[in-house]
Amino acid sequence: MGWLDSQVALITGGGSGLGRAIVERFLAEGASVGVLELNAEKAAALTNQWPDRVCAVVGDATSYPDNERAVRATVTAFGRLDTFVGNAGMWDFGTSLEQLPAERISSAFDEVFGLNVKGYLLGAKAALPELRATSGSIIFTVSNAGFWPGGGGPIYTASKHAVTGLVKQLAYELCPEVRVNGVAPGGMPTDLRGPQALDLQDRPFDSMPVDEMVERLSPLEKPIRAEDYTGHYVLLASRADARTTTGSVHNCDGGLGVAGRRAAESLRASVIGI
Repeated sequence: MGWLDSQVALITGGGSGLGRAIVERFLAEGASVGVLELNAEKAAALTNQWPDRVCAVVGDATSYPDNERAVRATVTAFGRLDTFVGNAGMWDFGTSLEQLPAERISSAFDEVFGLNVKGYLLGAKAALPELRATSGSIIFTVSNAGFWPGGGGPIYTASKHAVTGLVKQLAYELCPEVRVNGVAPGGMPTDLRGPQALDLQDRPFDSMPVDEMVERLSPLEKPIRAEDYTGHYVLLASRADARTTTGSVHNCDGGLGVAGRRAAESLRASVIGI
């Protein structure tokens, strides 16, 4: 018996990275899964591996018609929709205000907010009638940047704070029929890319020493993989275990909010000589 037996989820950006890990975990917990994926090869790989349990649609999460197609295909394949997971996103690779070319700020902002915020809103809108019918739930991928500075540049950080606001507003609007929550992971090796406006569309997040960065910054002092975050999505999608939870964001970023402890203790030791 799994936590999500007989449930159906739709996940955007489910072809790789965290999205793929969520797909695999939902399948392991008994769910059937629809996926909206921009990359045709990644979509085909999912369908080929799980032909009876995954319905992958090639499309753009920033397009309302594509979100509608994904909802229709998922319901046609599996008969219902219980959870919409807005997950497709991009990072700005920490591009600071000083580093942002003035003539590119508008286009970079539109790209990042278009996927990270508008894409979630469009997906939620497309899924809402089916979620109302099943008293289902919505889960958005936030980020440690939805809580703390330094998880990206000003454009990315602002987009993830906006997602936190979106979780709360939609939870307010859609209760009591539909629960709305978020998951805020930290860093992990993935194929996450950046905006074309900043020439970052071909640079994957895992081209950086991610494990070293996470170990250095996290109080838990260990590398983290995408699958390590997926339990939070399962919990929030579970009717039995999250029935009282809406408007929340599960912060599971490895403890970045208390990451200053070791530096503070080092300073304290140097000052008082212990």
